[in-house]
Amino acid sequence: MILTIFLKELKDTLRDRRTIMMMVVIPILIFPLILNVFIGISSSFEKDAANKTITIGVIGEKNGFISNTLSKTPEQLGKCKIKFYADSASLIKDLQIDSIQMGIYSSKTFEASLIEKKPTPIICYFNGTDIGIKSRAEKYISYIEEKALNKRFKELKLEPSKVKPIVPLYVNIASDKEMLGKIAGGILPYIFIAFGFIGCMYPAIDLFTGEKERGTIETLLTTPISRLQILFGKMGVVVLSGLLASSFALIGLFLSIEMMDVIKNEQLLNVVHSIMTIRFILTLFLLLIPLTIFFAGLMIPIAVYAKTFKEAQSIITPLNIVVVLPAMIGFFPGIELNLSTACIPVINVVLSTKELIAGTLNLNYLLISFLVMGFLALISVFISYKQFGKESNILT
Repeated sequence: MILTIFLKELKDTLRDRRTIMMMVVIPILIFPLILNVFIGISSSFEKDAANKTITIGVIGEKNGFISNTLSKTPEQLGKCKIKFYADSASLIKDLQIDSIQMGIYSSKTFEASLIEKKPTPIICYFNGTDIGIKSRAEKYISYIEEKALNKRFKELKLEPSKVKPIVPLYVNIASDKEMLGKIAGGILPYIFIAFGFIGCMYPAIDLFTGEKERGTIETLLTTPISRLQILFGKMGVVVLSGLLASSFALIGLFLSIEMMDVIKNEQLLNVVHSIMTIRFILTLFLLLIPLTIFFAGLMIPIAVYAKTFKEAQSIITPLNIVVVLPAMIGFFPGIELNLSTACIPVINVVLSTKELIAGTLNLNYLLISFLVMGFLALISVFISYKQFGKESNILT
């Protein structure tokens, strides 16, 4: 009987265009759309920032070391023009109105300090809100410093290698897979949680509040079927809708990577392919199933209680923020899956997925996370049954 109700409700749900849009169309299309826009805008800004000819304001001698060095900068540092200023106030004023994009101030004793081989400071002004200008400013200052250093070595008749006793080499023992999991692994569970919640929302409202509005719930209750069977049949459709929305989100992400050439680095692309295995997908669904049941258990009591579709939607929609906010913990560095975090709902799913992507998942913590979410799913089902069993909630 549960299967009969499930198939009947599933058939009705698949006829609803809103559900199909939220469950299939949007999850598949959202990633190619977002990634295409994001990559296009980022590439455009980066290209413009790199090729842009900037004007550098200089306070100092017109034929001094800084101005002469800047006039001979190689093309890879970007093209620049030089404008001289008498004081820092006028330089900063022009910098604020974007008349110049960078300013360099050196004291009157700068040239003398170079001759006397003393360290001398130079001040670099820039507007940090201008995309790419900070990195270009750092390159110009490094170039000036390098030229001054080479000049001093030449005057002292020294070889640079003889005054550099240590050459540090940094070796990252973490694999590319671990780096991807730790840095970008928080995005994937966040997406699944968001789409899983949205995928559950419309079927939950339609199958309970919608039936009350249409007056068909009374007819269903007159059949010789227990309310528990009716609840399980309807809840199965809600859970399946949430899982399908998460699955199509994964498909959309995969298609974006494969078809849009998002990842240019072949080595990184191989790492992504190595992650997307059957084992990864099965383990991911092991976590998503109790999570989606928990979502359904949160929504169904509200949908049963609400008198209209609009009322149910107005209550459940803000709940999305409360549920999805913990998923943002996955973006924070330094938060790892341990005994404590494995016991925190939603967060344990996010951190477990990060560890799963990195290939460092502890099976004991995975089991604890699954048991915690499973326990919460059972509680949510029990609450749903209690609410569905009240005549005052159904016959209104």
